Amino acid sequence: MNLVNIFLDPGKVFASQKDKPLPWMPMLLMVIATAALFLTYFQRVDADWLNGQMLAQLGQEMTATELEQVKATMPGAKTLGYISAVSAAIMIPVVLLIMAVYYLLAAKVLGRNLGFMHGWALGAWGGFPAVLGMLVGLVGALTMAPQTAQESLMLTHIDPLFVQLPRDHALSGFAKGFDLLVIWSIGLTAFGWRTMTGARWAESIAVAIMPSVVIYGVWLVIALT
Repeated sequence: MNLVNIFLDPGKVFASQKDKPLPWMPMLLMVIATAALFLTYFQRVDADWLNGQMLAQLGQEMTATELEQVKATMPGAKTLGYISAVSAAIMIPVVLLIMAVYYLLAAKVLGRNLGFMHGWALGAWGGFPAVLGMLVGLVGALTMAPQTAQESLMLTHIDPLFVQLPRDHALSGFAKGFDLLVIWSIGLTAFGWRTMTGARWAESIAVAIMPSVVIYGVWLVIALT
């Protein structure tokens, strides 16, 4: 079964995707796991405490009058959960479609025989380790104290796994957003590219790592400057 083999025998999974690309199952499970995390967290979090945290962040950039206007129109925690879950259901497929276009263009530039659906499957199966991070966060949401920040549940991220930076630290957003499972996904994607195209390891790693280098590189530069 591909959902097991992607962790134990990824070569078998990508060989099957080369013959018949099927991105639906990993993509659906990514959506379900992410939506479940959001819904659970916002159902269990202390709504008044959460609003206070959000207003405290906005207070650094808004006047008291503007804060009062925002407070009057803020949705409840449960509503935020529904909004976040729907957003995940939209954004995850969109991101995977963008990645499919990237792999398609990379294949054309490098002279590889890789179609759009193959690129979509490569992105979905290569990115599947992200589900593990969502499941870790979901377990945390089910057992957390009501006054818990959502980012503190993401134990596969640099922050809070290795450091706990204050919100006003220049690298706080970067550390909270950098999921170490990305490294696993890069390795899987490189393996998949090699399996599906017959490319050498150097090319496969370069294709797999480029999106993360661009995204996290730009993010880091912005954070530092």
